[in-house]
Amino acid sequence: MKTMNSSDEASLEKPSRLRIWLAEMRVPFLTAAIVPVILGTCVAWASTGIFLLDVFLLTLIAGISIHIGSNIANDYYDHLSGTDDINVEFVRPFTGGSRMIQRGWMSPREVFTEAMIFFILGGGIGLYLAYTRGIEVLILGVIGVGSGFFYTAPPFRFVSRGYGEVFIGLNFGVLMTLGAYFVQTQVLAWEAVFPSIPVAILITAVLYINEFPDHDADRDVGKRTIVVRLGRQRAAKGYVILMASVYLSILIPIAISLTNWYNILGLATIPAAIMGSQYALRHYDHSLQLIPAYASTVFNHLFTGLFLALSYLLIGFESSPLYILVSGFVCLCVSLLFYIMTKRKARAAGVLSE
Repeated sequence: MKTMNSSDEASLEKPSRLRIWLAEMRVPFLTAAIVPVILGTCVAWASTGIFLLDVFLLTLIAGISIHIGSNIANDYYDHLSGTDDINVEFVRPFTGGSRMIQRGWMSPREVFTEAMIFFILGGGIGLYLAYTRGIEVLILGVIGVGSGFFYTAPPFRFVSRGYGEVFIGLNFGVLMTLGAYFVQTQVLAWEAVFPSIPVAILITAVLYINEFPDHDADRDVGKRTIVVRLGRQRAAKGYVILMASVYLSILIPIAISLTNWYNILGLATIPAAIMGSQYALRHYDHSLQLIPAYASTVFNHLFTGLFLALSYLLIGFESSPLYILVSGFVCLCVSLLFYIMTKRKARAAGVLSE
């Protein structure tokens, strides 16, 4: 994982067409769509006992397709705006887009066409679910597809206006979790909203921290992200606030009996949040030294969502408090192991200074 200039990119050997497509889709980051669908489905099962496997799989495919379409459309419109073309500070694989256009491996037209194919696939499944499960699916889908596409696309360009991150948080947090809950139960309920909030904050944080190395390129093309508006130093403090908000959004609903106390499993990722905050505050102006912050935020989003989903499985199985304590210990061990291994790997790579 290192920065790469245009001459380095031009010298890379062109991989197979399949690998190019997978790189364009940014497959490792599709957990942003997978996690809320799993979480919403687990909440539905815990509260109603309903689990429809075919509906779950269709919802998962639709969510992934819309996410892929959004990723690819963002690459296309970032190329049109010049953001990715002038960006020399990106850190692969976290920032700077897929780079397929910049490397000459895909034409802008191919990228745009691929985006439309995935939007059509996701939208088609969404229409089917709206017909079979309820019109509410269509409403949620239109909001999700529209804000995902117009994240970088004109005329709205939400990210350039400084609130694109908020839209992505709502889409890949609240809307997807609530949508997954609805297609199972055919009911919209606050019960699905509360556990989605930490997931929404964390996917916002993933985008937010990945904007640090893109700061100069975004600023130069008028892409007014929150990090550009705040500046890197103040934005680093904003990242810490986001991390604190994640755990408050878990604790407060528990404290006022809006969610089950089993949701404390979501707190097991606190070590990852501490790591991300430490490196954001220390190295906000050094893209390579921020690698633990990028990695820990992705880890945090994935495992906080999965740990919350696990808590609802335990609720559904009517597990005893002993199970939650054992599960909490295991979850905390996973988080601590990530913390230790990431620090060791970073020190071995020689890109960090404590």
